[in-house]
Amino acid sequence: MKLSTRSRYGTRMLLDIALHGDNGPVTVMDISGRLDLPVKYLEKLVRLLKKGKYIKSKRGPKGGHVLAKSPDEITIGAIVRDLEGGLDLTDCLSGKNPCPKLDACSTRKVWAAATKGMLRELDALTLRDLINDATAEAESNCRI
Repeated sequence: MKLSTRSRYGTRMLLDIALHGDNGPVTVMDISGRLDLPVKYLEKLVRLLKKGKYIKSKRGPKGGHVLAKSPDEITIGAIVRDLEGGLDLTDCLSGKNPCPKLDACSTRKVWAAATKGMLRELDALTLRDLINDATAEAESNCRI
C-alpha cells in the first residue's frame, strides 16, 4: 500500500498549523510557502480536515486555520484513515469487494495482521510526537 498525497500532505499541513499557530490562525498561503505545496491542493485538504474536525477556520483579514483539538488528541492513524478513506491493505479486509475465495484463503490472515500492525503503529503516534520531533530537530540545527 502506498499512502496518497492527501494523508502525507494533510499530516504535514496539520503539523505546520501546530508549529506556527501560537500567534493566531495560519493562512494557506503561509503554509504553501513553508511546505512548497500548491495553494489549490491545500485548500482541498482544508475542507477534508475541517470535515474531520481537525481544524477550525476563521475568515477575514486576520483569518486562517487553527487546530480544533489538542495535538495530543490527534493520532496519525486517525488522520490517515480519514484522508485515505480507510487503511485496509486488501479489499477482502474492508468488505467492499468480497472475494469468492474468502473462506478458503490462506493469506487473508497475513494481510489482516499486517494491517493491524500498521494501524497500531500509526495510532501510537500523535501530532504532539511530530511537534516534539520537529522542535528537537530545529534545536539541534541551531547548535554551534
